[in-house]
Order: sequence, then structure tokens, then C-alpha cells
Amino acid sequence: MSNNVRPTPDAVTAMWRTSSYSGGQGDCVEVAPNLPHLVPVRDSKRPTGPALGFSHDAWRAFLTHLG
Repeated sequence: MSNNVRPTPDAVTAMWRTSSYSGGQGDCVEVAPNLPHLVPVRDSKRPTGPALGFSHDAWRAFLTHLG
């Protein structure tokens, strides 16, 4: 396996959550930060749809640049 390939997140163990800033409107991004090798992100309106996967380092860098 290449170093650039990440394992597919296990949907059974992914603990999805939305931001407390979302206001409960249903138009949110959900994240599952509990997986060991990947931080998957998905559209809350499409929970069975595709998810983007980020390394934990990339996700932290993204959050740092937001704030």
C-alpha cells in the first residue's frame, strides 16, 4: 500500500457530529473525528452519500485557518 492511500472509514464506527454553530437547520457539514487514520466529512442532507477524507493533520490545519 502506498503511503498516500488511507483506509476507508468504517461507517459503523464513525461517530458523526455537526457543529454547535449549525443552528439545527439541517444544512450542515458533519465530521467524524473518532477514526484513527482519517477524518471523514459529509453533507448532513446526504448521510449515505459520499464523504471527503482528511488526515488528522490536514483537518487540524483547516480548523486553525478558519479561526
